Amino acid sequence: MSTNHYVLDPLPADPIDRSVTKLLYISVTRYSPEWHSIPHTHPSTEMFFVTGGSGFLSLTGKTIPIGVSDVIIVNPGTEHTELSSDEHPLEYIVMGIDGLETISGDDEGDGYSVIHFQSGGEQILHYLRFLLKEIETRLPGYGTICQNLLEIVLLLLVRRSQFTVTFTPAIQKPSKECAVVRRYIETHFKETLTLDNLAAVAHVSKYYLAHAFSREYGTSPINYVLSCRIQESLRLLSETHMSLSQIAGILGFSSPSYFSQSFRRIKGLSPMAYRNQCQNGDKTGQQQEK
Repeated sequence: MSTNHYVLDPLPADPIDRSVTKLLYISVTRYSPEWHSIPHTHPSTEMFFVTGGSGFLSLTGKTIPIGVSDVIIVNPGTEHTELSSDEHPLEYIVMGIDGLETISGDDEGDGYSVIHFQSGGEQILHYLRFLLKEIETRLPGYGTICQNLLEIVLLLLVRRSQFTVTFTPAIQKPSKECAVVRRYIETHFKETLTLDNLAAVAHVSKYYLAHAFSREYGTSPINYVLSCRIQESLRLLSETHMSLSQIAGILGFSSPSYFSQSFRRIKGLSPMAYRNQCQNGDKTGQQQEK
């Protein structure tokens, strides 16, 4: 019998600080003619892995060619946008990561790093696809597995390049993207709005938006849309003689019954009961004046 026995050496320090590094979201993007990318920033670090096509990354006054197996890390607050080749549509996987910033490489001080892999990129892609499968299926413990896979990817990057990072606990600060979405909702809540629509407004992933908006305002973007509609319905019920069907249509509800259900759940009474309360209150006030 032959046995190979290995003992792990104690590490002087873990290269990845798992106490502060957190995966926020991951998404897959492929260029289409409808893609209108504009310069934007994020409150967290974004890490891109190009899986197909070619294009450019435009940021901090530079335009950098990118292609298959390139990894791009963009620090929080660094303005950037992705541009695709028309002949070879750009495809990439992107992750939002809290608590991590790139600090070295050829582009040190510019808020980003680009790593061009001649070989070894397929190993990183394997773990990214594994991560995507976990977050899509959401089986028990998927969050822990996703976090561990993120750390594997970061370690492989550190091993295979001059890329180094600093780990800083995320500071809870107002999110410009969330503020943009909130203002947009307050102006357009009567329209048909989906999480995809709202994410496109702020140029962020819908997974990131759902997480960040809830953290920022204590409610999801879609629930905020609903609350704006209900608030406006209070005015219409008390100040107009519109029917429930008319109000539901004006405010973007799919049906009068859905409007009534939503109103009752949020306000604790039906729309007609609220209208009757308002009318009875007006009559009482008029009688007191007499």
